[in-house]
Amino acid sequence: MKKTRNKIEEFIRVDHAGERGAVKIYEGQLLALNTLVKDESLKKTIEEMKIHEKEHCDFFEKEIKKRNINPTKLLPLWDLLGVGLGFGSTILGKKAAMLCTASVEEVIDEHYQNQINQLDSDEIELKKKIIKFREDELHHKDIAYEKGATKKGLYSIMDKIIKTGSKLAINISEKI
Repeated sequence: MKKTRNKIEEFIRVDHAGERGAVKIYEGQLLALNTLVKDESLKKTIEEMKIHEKEHCDFFEKEIKKRNINPTKLLPLWDLLGVGLGFGSTILGKKAAMLCTASVEEVIDEHYQNQINQLDSDEIELKKKIIKFREDELHHKDIAYEKGATKKGLYSIMDKIIKTGSKLAINISEKI
């Protein structure tokens, strides 16, 4: 029982941090779009995706409180890095901004699928939410590719950096 509880705590802690990170990435992108980069179409797309991420974040925020789980101690750092990643990717252009979304969502797809595979029948509501959120994330990934995300040329390096950073943040947030 204790092992299962610890696993669930890790899932909720890391999912909370990840969804909050996604909100922060979109906030950084919107900051760039409201100040330096003028692209109303991209702004609208990001605003729509941010709504889903906020819904996901709010769910895990409630789970953290309901289950008395400590959030990751690194939330302030993840917030800062998320805004920076969002802002930085957007000032590099639309392809980079959309690649940021695609790269993160590809990591989250795998991450959520691993959790879905591990969740027991006593966590059916949590499992349903993670399945729904994974579907939302896959939709965001598809939108990102439709809107110009690419891994060609130097973008392949950006993809690897974002994915490595995302995986590192997941591993750290599960434990701390």
